Amino acid sequence: MSDFTLTKDADGVAVITWDVPGRSMNVMSTQGFADLDTQVGQALADPEVKGIVITSGKDSFAGGMDLNIIARMKDEAGDDPARGVFDGIMQIHGILRRIERAGMDPKTLKGGKPIAAALPGTGLGIGLEIPLACHRIFAADNPKAKIGLPEIQVGIFPGAGGTTRLVRKLGALGASPLLLEGKLNDPQKAMAAGVIDEVVPAGELLARAKAWALAAKPEDIVKPWDRKDYKMPGGTPYNPAGYMTFVGASAMVNGKTMGVYPAAKALLSAVYEGALVPFDVALKIEARWFTSVLLNPSSTAMIRSLFINKEALEKGANRPAVADQKVKKLGVLGAGMMGAGIALVSANAGIEVVLIDATQEAAEKGKTHTAAYYDKRIGRKQDTAEKKAEVLARINATTDYAALAGVDLIVEAVFEDQKVKAEVTAKAEAVAGPGCIFATNTSTLPISELALASARPAQFIGIHFFSPVDKMLLVEIIRGRETGDVAVAKALDFVRQIRKTPIVVKDARFFYANRCIIPYINEGIRMVAEGVAPALIENAAKLVGMPLGPLQLVDETSIDLGVKIAKATKAAMGKAYPDKAVDAVLFPMAEAGRLGRKSNAGFYAYDDKGNRLGLWGGLESRYARAAEQPDLVDVEHRLLFVQVLEAVRALEDGVLTDIREGDVGAILGWGFAPWSGGPFGWLDMLGAPYAAERCDELEKAYGLRFACPRLLREMADKGQSFYGRFGATKAA
Repeated sequence: MSDFTLTKDADGVAVITWDVPGRSMNVMSTQGFADLDTQVGQALADPEVKGIVITSGKDSFAGGMDLNIIARMKDEAGDDPARGVFDGIMQIHGILRRIERAGMDPKTLKGGKPIAAALPGTGLGIGLEIPLACHRIFAADNPKAKIGLPEIQVGIFPGAGGTTRLVRKLGALGASPLLLEGKLNDPQKAMAAGVIDEVVPAGELLARAKAWALAAKPEDIVKPWDRKDYKMPGGTPYNPAGYMTFVGASAMVNGKTMGVYPAAKALLSAVYEGALVPFDVALKIEARWFTSVLLNPSSTAMIRSLFINKEALEKGANRPAVADQKVKKLGVLGAGMMGAGIALVSANAGIEVVLIDATQEAAEKGKTHTAAYYDKRIGRKQDTAEKKAEVLARINATTDYAALAGVDLIVEAVFEDQKVKAEVTAKAEAVAGPGCIFATNTSTLPISELALASARPAQFIGIHFFSPVDKMLLVEIIRGRETGDVAVAKALDFVRQIRKTPIVVKDARFFYANRCIIPYINEGIRMVAEGVAPALIENAAKLVGMPLGPLQLVDETSIDLGVKIAKATKAAMGKAYPDKAVDAVLFPMAEAGRLGRKSNAGFYAYDDKGNRLGLWGGLESRYARAAEQPDLVDVEHRLLFVQVLEAVRALEDGVLTDIREGDVGAILGWGFAPWSGGPFGWLDMLGAPYAAERCDELEKAYGLRFACPRLLREMADKGQSFYGRFGATKAA
């Protein structure tokens, strides 16, 4: 069955409808490109056709391109993958250029047929690049629709002409937020930005597009960049105004990416070089830079983790084979920051929520978190008062545990105290029905021990949300010793309902995310004690793609929390406790009242409003700077290896059972160097033999925490990679 179908009206308009069978949203495939080219060719060759409209048979226009197309281009090219990708991209350029020229005489630019794009909803990636090749873009007035080019967020850039066309349409300055940030707009904002041409009532979309196609004049279908008098908005690079645009853009790109994301630099190069040459040459330049990016290991890893693996996990790659467990009514115990956030995202997803706290005042305060969230959105014209009222009506803020009758999932989000959690578990289970699943939101307490308070341990599970709940994409699901498959499926289905990305790990100290991020923080603190310049520590972290340096991160999460975790860990591990050097820095900071951002004093200095001013000068008076500072790469490797080695150990221990979850969880959970594709992606880039050798060097210089894990050593000896050995399967 074809992805595109052509129908011809009596008035002479050919409507080409994109409707991929079995998909809720259109995604472009190799066959789809062939179908589109065929249908457009037939319509242009038909003398009865006066104009063409390309639209969608779904509520949206398209979600983008199937990135597996790129993998096939590389694989089918054999020994010359660059040629395979470049030729494949140039074929796509040829298809879209044929739409753009629409049968015109190439010399006179006459004789073509008008082609309009009619977008009923969201158009992303290729879903905007195809319309940009059309002569006029119509969009339905759908405030929920998103229009844009988000490719930069998964390590590539718009390579099907979107970069070249958008820059020629808006100028480099106007196009930069859409290209360099992947900014998405609703139709009205997209029209205001000049991306699309007309927003019309949804019921009139096709009729308006057809009417334009029949009334269009010959000059309406010649793109500005095909005219001899074309001038780029804002000026070309050799124009003074245009030159300054590119200087500023280059500074912005390097400032935001620290030079570790190849796609942003390649995009800027394609724009700059393409602006100096005719349009068709610019398309070839775009294709060359796009090929360069696709063959860069960083982009390959980012696509794998942030697109392919993330999508697989969201679709339930590791879900137990049990019946649908969609949540109908949710109980949330504890209306503090976490509980209020969980109530917000759940009610926003259409789930009825019972929000319980010890006092009615506290429960109501938790509910006002949702009200405040919507007030901000209404103020930005992103939502309506009606939507706010609808969502708030789903939240029952109360102190009465009897209100939990009928809930099928309870998420407990009270204090990190095992006794308190045990009390609320017993109270809630006494009311909830026998089929109800009970989840505890904890970041450190062992799930199997918390389950001892449950009368139904098979229905007890951990769900670790990250703060702030409404913004953080990852949710860590923790399977206790006795947790059953139904509980796991319930947790997974719930996380998918609230549009988050789940990973499933087994119960162990700190689970997965905190197990890896705590050593990162600790390594930064160790270096302070060693006399390494704090600025070197922080900047080294950012230069390898970490969103926050370890000292800033501990300030944000609070130093007293670090002290609390350290004391609990020391009590549990006894003489095996390895972090006394960290405590020697952390504990005195807490005793001095330097608790981080919340106290306006920590490793950083702050003003009265909590704005960060810079690293606290007192650090160097307490911890004298070493006369000889370490090499930058040494600092970078200490900060990254201390995290990835814990990820490997988690895999060895069975805490992590799927390297896809390890990579996606690291990027979404604590921002592990997204350019690398995650801990296992980075180790595969380094190669196991080098990684093992580097571990030996770091262990000799800095201690046992850098000892090479058995699994990594074995893989180094065999010349294996993580994705080569485990791929899309569970670790064995």
